[in-house]
Amino acid sequence: MNTFTYTTRGVCSRSIDISIESDVITNVTYHGGCSGNTQGVAALVRGMTVEEAIKRLTGIHCGMKNTSCPDQLATALREYLAQN
Repeated sequence: MNTFTYTTRGVCSRSIDISIESDVITNVTYHGGCSGNTQGVAALVRGMTVEEAIKRLTGIHCGMKNTSCPDQLATALREYLAQN
């Protein structure tokens, strides 16, 4: 199992802890941000492949921001793929 922490940019959450096993997301924990929303995103992606989560979350905006906590998770997962 691979576990890593991603430092977010441009959103309320400060970082995301992500665990992946055999290209499947096993756990996501946001630090900071809107608690209900981040817990919901974390629950929805659990059991999803990295590629599917990237496909579904990329490009989601939060208000007038160019990114969001879900979009930052997609960015983190793209970095994970690039390094592995």
